[in-house]
This record gives sequence, structure tokens and C-alpha cells, in this order.
Amino acid sequence: MKITTVRRISQIFFFILFLWFCIAATFGESFRQLRGWPVNWFLQLDPLVALGNLITTRTLYAGLAWAGATVALTLVLGRFFCGWVCPFGSMHHFVGYLGSRGRRTVAKIEANRYRSAQKIKYYILTVLLLAAAAQIFRLDGIAAASLQTGLLDPIPLVTRSVNLVLLPLADSSAHLVTTGQRHYGGAWLIGTIFFAALLLNLVIPRFYCRIICPLGALYGVIGRFALWRIGKKQAECSECRLCDLHCEGACSPAEKIRVPECVLCMNCLHTCRDGLVGYHTFRSAAGEIASPDLSRRGFVVASVCGVAALPLLRINGALDRNWDPALVRPPGSLAEPEFLDRCIKCGQCARVCPTNVIQPAEWDRRIEALWTPVLNFRTGSSGCQMNCTACGHICPTAAIRPLSPEEKLGRGTFEKRGPIRIGTAFVDRTRCLPWAMDRPCIVCQENCPVSPKAIFVKESFATVRGGNFEAAGISGSTVELKNRALVPDRFGTGDYFVSAEGERRRIVSNSEKTITLDQAPPSAWTTPGPRDMELQVRLQAPQVDPERCTGCGICEHECPVSGLRAIRVSAEGESRHRKHSLLLK
Repeated sequence: MKITTVRRISQIFFFILFLWFCIAATFGESFRQLRGWPVNWFLQLDPLVALGNLITTRTLYAGLAWAGATVALTLVLGRFFCGWVCPFGSMHHFVGYLGSRGRRTVAKIEANRYRSAQKIKYYILTVLLLAAAAQIFRLDGIAAASLQTGLLDPIPLVTRSVNLVLLPLADSSAHLVTTGQRHYGGAWLIGTIFFAALLLNLVIPRFYCRIICPLGALYGVIGRFALWRIGKKQAECSECRLCDLHCEGACSPAEKIRVPECVLCMNCLHTCRDGLVGYHTFRSAAGEIASPDLSRRGFVVASVCGVAALPLLRINGALDRNWDPALVRPPGSLAEPEFLDRCIKCGQCARVCPTNVIQPAEWDRRIEALWTPVLNFRTGSSGCQMNCTACGHICPTAAIRPLSPEEKLGRGTFEKRGPIRIGTAFVDRTRCLPWAMDRPCIVCQENCPVSPKAIFVKESFATVRGGNFEAAGISGSTVELKNRALVPDRFGTGDYFVSAEGERRRIVSNSEKTITLDQAPPSAWTTPGPRDMELQVRLQAPQVDPERCTGCGICEHECPVSGLRAIRVSAEGESRHRKHSLLLK
């Protein structure tokens, strides 16, 4: 079997495996849902994820130790991950193949030549790593370091794109994974970047891999020390340049091979008619270029940008006194500085959330927080469910730490500490129906899942607009109106009353000229003569007990005010940061 055929089989296998893990990262217990599948395995194999977390936190999360195996194999085999394993690389390879069909041989060779722009990925890697390592700079006591590798790292990028764009598109018609449509804010931007990266392969094969990919740059740096490598057995050849014809890395195998750019596609071994190109442990007889083609000036500029980026972004105090209370993180999230040190923006937590309440942050949440998980309680099927801890158990970097239901609810050994709070609900009295419009509504109180309820009501009675009327007479429990016409069945909901002489009776039903009460009126109402009465509504105005509210957001989701909700959750009072406490203790 040809080596290129083995490589294609490997690419197809790992691509299908990756898609299966994305599908399986769905809350549930069936065989195709989250039931022991290692859905984070590709993220854990990514050494850029592990290195970034190691730099920002100075610790290595246990699951990320898998990246050590990838690095070890790269030191032996070379940049094998890009050409044999990476699902995003396989997509680029396939689209580039489609784009090159029908091109002349000269055009293919031109498309696969080395370009000076391929050094850009090394500058991008420098910026991202130095931004993660810039903890020596501090603003107001807050370390100016943040893990932003997930913006361009291909494994988080493709995971995010499949989770938040491709699978929801499939669910919208075929219900491939979930029975209902899932929505994600900012999916248009994620999808645009994903599809643009793929379509650029029609211009330059593996455009993203060659020019942008920071993981490819890291593998290029490691791969220069590889034991096995592609190269010529002798310097002289027929110069047919067929080895350059299908080179996926644009590493110039016909000349001095650029070792950091070789993705081990093995196409040059297959196309060389003379059998002069091989995969062996000795250096290429035609010479090698072992280091990336970087300029000193470019490296200095990239280094300065990496060190200065985060202090400039945080000079507004967004992690201190100017923090954003509208940014509500999932339960178990670390304090914001530590959270940004770990989150790789992979979208796994948003995918596994059973109620679709976890969303990727958009531009309005600061560039630094772009695509990190936030809670939007208007979307999905409900708020954050009380017994659900799926997001913390799927997070590959523990930016959202795993919780037990007992810890989240503050039960058992966690009773003294109390439940995990992700925020506090606030009633907007200018929009709440009972407070602002004298309309009965207790939806938020009825749906509050906390026991005893965090939302309680204050009862009051108010005369409805134009509710004063004169009774023509009373017969049994029926009041006849004089010179007044009502909308039939308008007041028979159980929240409306007739008031007179300091007494009230509940309205059961009404017609245009009569009102039926739930019981016989008091004797004071039955004395002869006309009587002034009032139509009153019983209002149960909601209020929030901040000591009981956990910020689950179910009240905000269920609020019948369809636009800006009349009750909304803010991050004030969240457990993850003491300075965000709402109450003085």
C-alpha cells in the first residue's frame, strides 16, 4: 500500500473520530451522547493548549498531559500531526485538492512554492505566547496575562466552528444531534472565519496551515529537531520538480528543503520518478533550511505587540472596579483573571449545555473575552438548571471547574458555604407588569426553583383605570351595573375584586351589565339605594431575596415581557469573586 494512501486513511479516520466526539459532546445518556466518550481528546493532544495554560497558570491540568505524547512523536517523526491527524488540516487539504483540479502543472508548482508570508504564523505564535507570559506587568494588582491562543489555534477553532455553527445548522433541518434548534450569538462571525479559511485554499493550498496557523508554527519549531525527516538521497536530480507539484507544506523539497514547513504529506515520495526523495534519519543531501525564515525586526515587533497587548486592553480596569456586571459566567467558573488564563474558547461548554443558555461572548463583551462562555437567559429552553454541572465536567482546561450537585446546591458538607451563586436577579420596576402597569403577574415567583423561593411577592390592591361605578342593584351574588358596560369575561381571572364599604369580594365572571362574585356580598352592600363601588385588581409585586437567589436565570427566561425582561440577572453577588459581593457581611 502506498504511503500516501495510508496518510489519507489516517486523515479520514481522525476526521470522522473528531466529528463523532463533537456529536457525542451532547448532554444525555444514550450511546451517542456524553457517556464516557473522550470528547476533549483532540484538544488535549494540542501542545499549544497545554503550553498556553502552563505559561498562564504555571500548572498543567492533568488531561493536557496528552500533549506530551504529541510533542514526543513530533521530535521523532516530524510534523506528523498537521498532515496525518489534524481535522482542520484535513479539511484544508481536501478543499485545496478540489481547487487544484484542472490546473496546469506549472500553475500547481507556482501555487505550492514557498512564500515569505509563511513566516507570519511564527510572529502570530510569538504574539500569543508572550501575551500569555506577560505576567510581569501589573495594573492595579491584576496580572496582565491572558490566554488568547484559542482565537487562532486550529483545534479550538475547528471545535468551536463545528459545535456552534455546523452542528446547529444540521440540527435545524435533520435534527442530527438535538430535537430542537439551538441558537448561538455571534455564530455568523465564527462561521465567516471558518468558511473564509477553507475557501482561501482555492487560491493557495493549505493557506491557513502555511501562513496563519500558530500550532503549525509550534510544530515547525519542534519538528526542526526531529529524528526522521524528508530529504533527498543525493543532491543531483533531473529537476523535474514533480516533488513540488503536490507539496502540502510548500517546503521546497526539490531544493533545500525547509524542515519547519514540511507537514509529512508524503506526496513527494510518491511523485519522485527516480526515487531520490525519501523519509530517513539523515539530512537531505541537497541541504536543509532548519530554522524559520524570521527577521530580527519582525521578531522584535511581534514580541513588543505580545507584551503590550494585554496591558493596553486592560488599562480600562475591566477586571477591577470597571468590571462588567452583565457578563455572567457559568457556575464553577474561576475568578475572571484566572478564567481568562485558562479558557481556550473551544465552545465545548456551550455545546453540552442542555438548555442552550451558555453562549459565546460577542464583541460587546470586550475583545479579550471574545467567544468565551457567558450566560444569556433569553435563549434556549430555560435558565441554568439547578442539578446540572455538565459544563464544568467537559471543560478541557478547568476554566470552569467541575462541581458536584451537592456543592452547586450547597448541601451536605457544603451547607455552611451555601450554594454556588452566578449572580443575582433584579426586578426592573419600570417594566414589571405589577409594578409599572397594574397588571397581575407572578410568573417569575412561580418558576423560581429555589426552596424556600428567592422571589417573594408583596400583595396590594389598586383600583383599575376607570374602575369606579354605581351599582343599580344586587341579587344574590350578582351585582347589576348602572350606566356602565364592561367587556364580557374581562375580570373573571381571579385577580379582580369589587370593593365597597371597606369590604372586597372576588369576581368570578362578568357580562356587559353584571358582575358575578365568588360569594354573597356583605349585608352593608344590600341596603336599598344606589351604591358607589370600585373594580380593583390584586397585585403581587415580586421582590428578590438576595440571600437566597443563586442567579439561575429561570425567572428571566420565563418572564412574559418579551423584549427587555422585567427581571434580569446580573453578576453581582457571584461566588467566584468576593469583590463582586452584593451584600455587606
